[in-house]
Amino acid sequence: MEGQVARFALFLCIAVAAAASSQTCDPVKVDDNPYVRESLIGCWTSFIREDKAEVHILNLYFAATDSNLFSLEMTNAKPMNLILTSPDTAYGLHNISKDVNIYINNNSTIVLHGNQHHSNVHEQDFPTQDEKLVKWATQKFGGVTSFTTIRNLQTVSSMGIKGTTPGSPYCILRNEDAFKKHFMKIKASSLASKYCSTQPQNRGDAAELHIINIPENAITCNVSLRIDTEKTSVFLRGPQGTTWTFLELKHTQFGSNNDILLPTMTHRIQPIFTLNSDNAQDVQRMALDHFKASTFTSYTELKPKESMVLLVLGKKDNPAVTETVPTPVIAISTNAPHQMPLLMQLYTSPDYRSPLDPNTKVQSDKRIYAEISGHTLGDMFLTIKVISCFVRSTGSCPVEKELPFMPETCSLNSCPNSTRLSFSLDQLQELTSTTWDLECSVKLCYSEKCGDGGRVKRNLEVTQQCLQPETQQCFDFGLPGVLGIAFGGFLIGVLLIGALWFIKIKTGYPTALDISSTAANLPGCPCSGVKRQPVSTIPSPSENSSANASIGSTQSTPTSSMA
Repeated sequence: MEGQVARFALFLCIAVAAAASSQTCDPVKVDDNPYVRESLIGCWTSFIREDKAEVHILNLYFAATDSNLFSLEMTNAKPMNLILTSPDTAYGLHNISKDVNIYINNNSTIVLHGNQHHSNVHEQDFPTQDEKLVKWATQKFGGVTSFTTIRNLQTVSSMGIKGTTPGSPYCILRNEDAFKKHFMKIKASSLASKYCSTQPQNRGDAAELHIINIPENAITCNVSLRIDTEKTSVFLRGPQGTTWTFLELKHTQFGSNNDILLPTMTHRIQPIFTLNSDNAQDVQRMALDHFKASTFTSYTELKPKESMVLLVLGKKDNPAVTETVPTPVIAISTNAPHQMPLLMQLYTSPDYRSPLDPNTKVQSDKRIYAEISGHTLGDMFLTIKVISCFVRSTGSCPVEKELPFMPETCSLNSCPNSTRLSFSLDQLQELTSTTWDLECSVKLCYSEKCGDGGRVKRNLEVTQQCLQPETQQCFDFGLPGVLGIAFGGFLIGVLLIGALWFIKIKTGYPTALDISSTAANLPGCPCSGVKRQPVSTIPSPSENSSANASIGSTQSTPTSSMA
């Protein structure tokens, strides 16, 4: 009997261990997945108008199966111009302050209702396409503070704080996590998914296993996945034709029944196994067996609504944050759709703080500093390497010249996904054309592997250096020079006067000083106030005898007296 009990206990332990080694769970529908979040198109800038008003755009999407009713709670909002757009019919309730102005399209299917400030709702004729809408708002208001895409919005509330973020004042649309915009609180079912977990909550820094399953009846799509956790294993399952692209790998292990693209966009990994079943338990068991694990951190089952989707996989307590690239850029991109969009901005100084307006003419004798940057779906960290640059004139007789350049230092922290260089336009001085196209070819590198990154082009207005006519050189004396010359002249004069005085007392001969003083005592001297002694005149012939007698008598007198 004891032997049977022992065998039964052994079988029970084996069964419990087997069950524990292949734990599964039943996923349930959630509005906010704690680990996997969809990233949508948007931007967030430092722009604010001179009247302190911000400019925000909300681009709303509503699924046919979800409620299309939303509310705007902005009684404590900062001064704001809010633009609402949606391709779907939606009904909004607004509770706004007098400093909030709402703009909707004339043909919009958004219907707004509010109890106050009805005059703050304006209808305008503006485009609804993302980039064109940003351009229109920039022309009308001077810029865009934020552009946010939200699926199935329920409520958006203002937090009563500034809606700006440090960095560039230019709105460059990119995939972002809208829930990280701290100036507003968003409640929405942005990612319709099912979720469950079998892993204990307190596991510290233990490796995590995440499972993402796209059912067979979902549309075939390209899924970009950014993983913001380290020591992570990811099991990916989707219908045939699905492609998974890893945008950033942080010690990640992965397995999939579909093709996987690594960040270089040139390395395609074939499916590791075959799994046609989309049943939750089957997928979970396959993942546990593939990674030799007993539990998993998260199981997510979702149906993408578009052919391209970006998913961000982060920690439960600290979901992923999309970094913002502070890159004020105005340029024309010539890339193919599959390549990373490139942008070029020119500067006049090596501190890269003064962007050069495209309409500003550049002197050909000045050095120009350029920054080439790009952004990808999900902020992939790549290195941009400039291969060559050319300038082409846009006149009737086009001229093309290769433009030598010098790389400029740029750290990864200050220049994510960008590179800097400088060049001189000296070789354009002898040419008559003033309008040029500047074009650079680049390569995109990840680790040690590089691929073609396309070209980036922008216009350049050049003005020739004015040649000054030759003039005679003149000496420019400053105050010390003038004082030196004056003192030298004074010293020479003193020395000359001293020399003349020395000659007089040693030789007895009259000097220039005596001559000048004698001349001053002559009759008719204009020097007034000078007392003159009488001067004897030469007698005339008629008076000669008397004069001689007089002289003789005069000369005899002292003789007799001396005797």
